[in-house]
Amino acid sequence: MDPWQNLLSRCSAWWQMHTPHALRACVYEVCKPLVPLLLGIAALVAVIVYALADNLHSFVSRIFIPQYHYPYAVPLAFIQVFLNLLALLALHGVGLIHLKPFSLRLGERLFVPAVCGSVQCVLAIWAEACSHSGLYPLIARFLPMVSVSLGHLFALSIPGSIHVSCLLTVLTFASVTVTECKGLHAMEPLEYVFSPLSLVLHSLSLAWLAKVSQTERGHTSTFDLYYTLTVTRTLLLGFLCVLHPDGPKALIHGNWHSLLFLGYMLGMLLLGAVQLLFVDVTALYFSALPAAVLHATRGLVLPLFSLL
Repeated sequence: MDPWQNLLSRCSAWWQMHTPHALRACVYEVCKPLVPLLLGIAALVAVIVYALADNLHSFVSRIFIPQYHYPYAVPLAFIQVFLNLLALLALHGVGLIHLKPFSLRLGERLFVPAVCGSVQCVLAIWAEACSHSGLYPLIARFLPMVSVSLGHLFALSIPGSIHVSCLLTVLTFASVTVTECKGLHAMEPLEYVFSPLSLVLHSLSLAWLAKVSQTERGHTSTFDLYYTLTVTRTLLLGFLCVLHPDGPKALIHGNWHSLLFLGYMLGMLLLGAVQLLFVDVTALYFSALPAAVLHATRGLVLPLFSLL
């Protein structure tokens, strides 16, 4: 059983044991109509918190990478994923979540999203360092639409898919049109390759995660799946750091005696790790489309707000 479901079941059992039946019935009658509203408010709060974290992450990255001339995407992506692994192990150590040992069977099933997610993580940091035209975030706004298409391909359940597809299509093209009317800066040739590649890899990773979670539901908890995914990504990015020429350069060119350098780096990596955790856990617990919407909401909505 998922640890959070276990906690909820314990709270429910305590509530039933320590409260009168009449009071429970009254509370249930009052709260039942409010459940959809509360779920909607919780989803809205999650989206707002993620958008604020995304905005702060972009702000810190735009300061840290140019000021300290530290555009080493592969080592930074490795540290970002490794921080998530440390966080999971710490939560397991204090007993907040229970993690099973690394499963080779799950590792094989999650190998494709681990590879896709690792490369996409590197490309996202590369975009913060080297892509200044706005093409990368512009292409990323198509993530929900591509996720809907892959959801049908992977036979994922998408409630109200026709209405959702129409709404996302209108919102995406409106946002892209507003941005294009304002114009883009000069583009580098690599942006034409890396921007659509990142979109495809990210959407494929989310859809594959949702599919694996759907088939493993009832047998493996969300945190066990994410732990296996994170271990696999850490190994892949660690191996890539060893092979990539940026690995030694990242150690040599880092201003490791400056607390300001370390603070900016830690802030950028922690915010990126939290975003990665939110999106992947959303894909595993719910589906690929909510994760894609969570990731792309800020980019989709901000251009439309600028019209007001």
